[in-house]
Amino acid sequence: MKENIIATKTFDFALSIINLFIELKKENEFIISKQIMRSGTSIGANVEEAIAAQSKKDFINKLSIASKKARETKYWLKLLNKSELTKISVDVYLIEIEHIINIITKIIKTSQEVIK
Repeated sequence: MKENIIATKTFDFALSIINLFIELKKENEFIISKQIMRSGTSIGANVEEAIAAQSKKDFINKLSIASKKARETKYWLKLLNKSELTKISVDVYLIEIEHIINIITKIIKTSQEVIK
């Protein structure tokens, strides 16, 4: 079976977000870390739903939700970074979420072209 790159990337990203959440809790950061945990782990869940979509339109809709969650995650990561609530660097997460956003955006645009 062929590997689904975006499914793999978002799953791996969710795992890294869980680890970040654990580290942030150790530093007593509970507010933004919970937001990052929710949005960061839901990206992959929405990608999985898109994979099981019943139509191309359903696929695009579900992937659009994943895109929104990815952008929300990017926002929380940037806020955490600029707020200096923690000494933990989130640069690697910001780079990865940007890659994920770019891939999801490309998939959505390509899928929209197909249904036109």
